[in-house]
Amino acid sequence: MSDIFGSDFISILDEDGNEFKLEHIMTIDLNDEMYMAFLPADMDEQDEDYGTVLLKVVEQDGEMEFVTIDDEAEEQAVYDKYMELLFQDDVPEPFPEDLSDQ
Repeated sequence: MSDIFGSDFISILDEDGNEFKLEHIMTIDLNDEMYMAFLPADMDEQDEDYGTVLLKVVEQDGEMEFVTIDDEAEEQAVYDKYMELLFQDDVPEPFPEDLSDQ
């Protein structure tokens, strides 16, 4: 799944046989399940359908497979965790109290 530049790309087929290339941007562990966040690698960022793709990772017959998240509550929980992880570095750390008093 990786190339010489360090990014991870996959190709997936939808139920109609259409192939999509996705770039892996984050792995999310939630409630003992694994999910992965991707961005379309073969779509213009200005396209109205461009955006994060969240898929659940399941093991089937010893192989890792990506499946859509069909449950709305599960999808919302994964999205919330994704947003939390995405922006955790953007949160400013609290300014330390005046250290001269210590």
